[in-house]
Amino acid sequence: MGPSQNIQFVPGHSYRVSAWMKVFADHPDQSVDIMVDITFTDGSHQYEALVTHYNVKASDGYVHLFGVYTAPTKPIQNTRLYFQSAPVPIDFLVDDASVTEETGGHVTIADLNHVIDQQRKSDIHVHVSTASVITEGDVKIRVLQKKKSFPFGTAVNAGRYNANLAGGKYRDFIHKHYNWAVPEGSLKWPFVEPQRGQQNYQPALDMIHRLRSHGIKVRGHNLVWSLPHFVQNWVKALSGNELRTVVKHHIQQTMSKTRGLLEHWDVNNENLHGTWFQDRLHDPDYDLELFRIAHQADPNVKLFLNDFNVVASGASTNDYLEQAQQVKKAGVGLSAIGVQCHFGDEVEPDISAIKRRLDTLAGAGLPIWVTELDVMSADENRRADFYEHALRALYGHPAVEGILMWGFWDQSHWRGEKAALVKGDNLQMTAAGHRVLDLYENQWMTDETHTLPHSGNQVSVRGFHGDYEVHVIYQGTELSSLRQTFTLGKGPHSVSVHVQK
Repeated sequence: MGPSQNIQFVPGHSYRVSAWMKVFADHPDQSVDIMVDITFTDGSHQYEALVTHYNVKASDGYVHLFGVYTAPTKPIQNTRLYFQSAPVPIDFLVDDASVTEETGGHVTIADLNHVIDQQRKSDIHVHVSTASVITEGDVKIRVLQKKKSFPFGTAVNAGRYNANLAGGKYRDFIHKHYNWAVPEGSLKWPFVEPQRGQQNYQPALDMIHRLRSHGIKVRGHNLVWSLPHFVQNWVKALSGNELRTVVKHHIQQTMSKTRGLLEHWDVNNENLHGTWFQDRLHDPDYDLELFRIAHQADPNVKLFLNDFNVVASGASTNDYLEQAQQVKKAGVGLSAIGVQCHFGDEVEPDISAIKRRLDTLAGAGLPIWVTELDVMSADENRRADFYEHALRALYGHPAVEGILMWGFWDQSHWRGEKAALVKGDNLQMTAAGHRVLDLYENQWMTDETHTLPHSGNQVSVRGFHGDYEVHVIYQGTELSSLRQTFTLGKGPHSVSVHVQK
């Protein structure tokens, strides 16, 4: 559609892309893109948006598109960059375009582990005194983490969770391995009220009550969804004050029914990519009104933006930062940024790119939650590598305060077996499942035992944040009367123990 140029990308290298674009007409959901068409040596093609600027209007004048793109590792024959407008072609100008190879900024697993140690752990000091008849070499101190503080969660299908499918194994897996959850679809407006006045909150409420009874916290998803194909037909027939009234009533009613049950709400899902309600009402600031309504309905629940192509891809990262800054500045109750992380089919997560994009979004000065994580690979060992790389990069960023997967079972996952941790009627563990649970429940949990002579009268452990028990073991037997419990937060914690027969 617009100017293009052939340049050579080196596989695996990163490039900073920048241009200014100006459109000469308005269209709903209008965006402008810097695109890439990569021809690989095997003759295949990959088309991808390097940078996208959404909701562009002629009155905006020149808008700046900029971002960093990492080329695929597959052998490349040719790369063509070009410019376009979407969803319809309109006249536009391009100026001051550049592509510069990024040098530096490479992140290693060791770098991530260092951040994890600094951000997710604190010091535990167990001060031990002993009676004179106790030989110190006979005393061992075990510091055992029983529960993690960091939120690791999953999307949950209410129909499958509430039913006794797979002998309850689906439910049991969630209760055992996750401490947070989000209803996958049962709180979305099209599910709750597919026809006007025909509302059904019960499947979601039944599931939420049961999850909470197992100590699992729940976030709400979502109050409004502005992508046109996710708006019910009966809603699309409304306009003006009637539409405003119906939307306000829906938000107030939904938040009333879930009051005290949810920690978060995604207010206007994927509003960066869809603006149906704003367009229908001819009110570009209606997104802010939705936050005001939600915040007034329940000031105690944390309100989120939630969008895609902001971390798994960088096409919308800078646009999302700008949106977050605008909503935050408006003072309408925004608490955090939700980032969807749906990595492409057979696309290996790039830990350097993930960090760079998270660094950009952290510039909004708000907590970041990974709300929807999944990767895809037909090879379950390769899938395991993908999940590990993504999780280490996300958990290893100081701005990230929670990570939720968008499902785990092939029979209840929107992307099927290629994204699953477990498969089949019996929820058979895959290599990806083993790897993820090893991170959650082994590598990122603390269980250390120390013998006193090697530590003097103090045992020091650097532990992951969460709930703990301290066990005193004398001559191979635990002295259960000396067991202590505590919760480790961001500061150091000390425990005193006196050992006697």
